[in-house]
Amino acid sequence: MAKPAAADEGYSAVFLMDGPAVSRQMRGSEFGAFLDGYVGLSDLADTDVRAVYINLAPDLGILGLVFFRIYFDEEGRADSHWNIPVERFAVQGPHGPDLGAGPIHLVCRSRCPEPRYADDLWDPDMTPGSNHFQAIRRAVQENRLKFQKRAPAVADEDIPVLTPAQRGGKSAEERKAAQQRVRLARTIREQRLRIKTLQSVHRDAMSDMQREHRHEVQGLRNELRTFEEKLERQRLANEQLKARLTERNEQYLNLQQELSEAGEQESAGSEASDAEVVLLREQLDRKQRELALRNERIIALEQECEDLSRQEPAEQSLMAELKQQTVFLVAYHAGLGHTTLPYEDIARYFENPTAYVAEKCGLNEPAYRQWLAHHDSPSCQADVDGHVCGEPLIRVGQPADFRPGVDDRCPAHQEG
Repeated sequence: MAKPAAADEGYSAVFLMDGPAVSRQMRGSEFGAFLDGYVGLSDLADTDVRAVYINLAPDLGILGLVFFRIYFDEEGRADSHWNIPVERFAVQGPHGPDLGAGPIHLVCRSRCPEPRYADDLWDPDMTPGSNHFQAIRRAVQENRLKFQKRAPAVADEDIPVLTPAQRGGKSAEERKAAQQRVRLARTIREQRLRIKTLQSVHRDAMSDMQREHRHEVQGLRNELRTFEEKLERQRLANEQLKARLTERNEQYLNLQQELSEAGEQESAGSEASDAEVVLLREQLDRKQRELALRNERIIALEQECEDLSRQEPAEQSLMAELKQQTVFLVAYHAGLGHTTLPYEDIARYFENPTAYVAEKCGLNEPAYRQWLAHHDSPSCQADVDGHVCGEPLIRVGQPADFRPGVDDRCPAHQEG
């Protein structure tokens, strides 16, 4: 990590990201202290953090971004082996989108000038609602790090002076065409970056889905093995109960035979013989009751085994989804991105897709349509002598951030 920029130069900062939001901000010198091991962050102990190194102009315009990863150990100290040249990347990296101060120098995993560092970098998300560039831009504008905003120094020799020949060399149409070519080139560069980052996000998402699928399949296999073991235990218990039932039946037959023999000797029996007969009858009744209970238990166990073997998976369970091959309906709309439609919302969505998307974005339908018109054609909508002004504007990517009368007007026609 290089030393902080001099007072007459720009500034550097490091933002720690939590999803699409900036969770922590620090100056470049503070981040250098973390790398030197002087201080640690206990709340980041044993975590792999996504961070962004930011090179700022004296007027706080964003000049370069480097999206890197850094590991904090169990004590919250930064990895001592971390050695990504973020300062050099931030001033020498390939050009990226324009965040207000011209095309920035952008280095991320899919745009790494030195492939050996690619695994320690990450790609920003540019989808609506989770755009990292917009989050970083807002955080810089808030300036919570209290950077002193200064107008950039311009040397006299750097001020271009047009000669009379140069003043008349290009017409207004040619200058306008040149500006259009510059804007078109920047748009193409931004779209290429978006395609690369989306491809990277898609690869990561596919990898996560495959890993989750493997875990789910393994869980199902374990669950199936558990059911098979339980069924085998029930089968063994059933066989044992059948063997005991056979034994009880034999005892019952023996008691009946003894009772019959005792009846034949009843006429010559004595009081002792009568008592023995009564005792045998009581034993027989008790054995019959035990036999009846055993039979009921065997029937219940057999029914339970049969129910387990025929049991269907519960509705909306993972087993049922795998069996039914459920298909989800996914829709894409500007401002909302890709969204999965729940079954109960499908009819309401097809009745009025625009109203449905507006509700998901937290707006009413007219407000969403007004933002959508601005999103599709970001130009000034002011009425000038019966004609639309049409001056190109910066597109507001989020419906909730759009301000009618301000964001769809050029500075000359803004309301208020």
